[in-house]
Amino acid sequence: MDALGCALLPAFCALCGSPLPQLSSVPICAACWTEFPVQSGSLCARCGDLLDAPALAVPSSSGLCRPCRLAPPPFVRAVAYGPYQDRMRAAIHALKYDRLHPLARALGRMLAQAIAQLAADAPSEMLVVPVPLHRSKHAQRGFNQARSLAVHALDALRKTHPAWRLTLASSTLMRLRPTESQAGLTSHQRRSNVRGAFSVSDPAAVTAKHILVIDDILTTGATARAAAQALVRAGAASVWVATLARARRNNELHLGSNFQDAEDTTGLSGSSPDAAEQQTSIYSSHDQPSF
Repeated sequence: MDALGCALLPAFCALCGSPLPQLSSVPICAACWTEFPVQSGSLCARCGDLLDAPALAVPSSSGLCRPCRLAPPPFVRAVAYGPYQDRMRAAIHALKYDRLHPLARALGRMLAQAIAQLAADAPSEMLVVPVPLHRSKHAQRGFNQARSLAVHALDALRKTHPAWRLTLASSTLMRLRPTESQAGLTSHQRRSNVRGAFSVSDPAAVTAKHILVIDDILTTGATARAAAQALVRAGAASVWVATLARARRNNELHLGSNFQDAEDTTGLSGSSPDAAEQQTSIYSSHDQPSF
């Protein structure tokens, strides 16, 4: 029946374009599924970026990258399944922009593997908070990919880590204003773009609670910092971050010896020099990262 169906209505892999041998709600060929990259190498113990990236300089004995040493983020740790490249990048684009919703289940299982990296250290009970879209963006896209991924990740984790009490709390964070796409912005511009963009809908609901923030991609960490700051200021005991993919800082980012473009630990503005605005963009304009 599948062979006949494919003969009458040919189906092609959404990632590589190869013909599919059978009809599927998730049109991705078996070969592509084997080509999703997995995060590897020496990673920063805080933000999860590769420590061998030229922009991060020589890591310290603490296992932290230079940005995390000079401007510690307000979250405890960030993890990701794999780098934002190749098949992973194409799949995320297919989910977000081509609205290939069934793909969220398989990607959610990958996200679950990333979250599982926290199991040994994270609290046994956490609220899971997807990064929200502004209502105008949600109306345009029709769904929040972070929430879709979180739902399927939690389904997988209930089977692999049944004792871990992870509760979805989708309405915890609110995006107060629409923000520009982070694509093509410098790291200083990214922080300015999301500064003050988030608020906690009910501070009492997060007071003394441990929070796991979920999104599809983490890049410079500007959005992760802004979301974590809003939660910590509302009384959260700790904030952790998990994403499906991690975009690597490329060779165009150059940090001065004083790291003058670093965001301070309170997230308050006013200390970065104007020269930071002239910094070359660290991500291709073709990327569409959330964090």
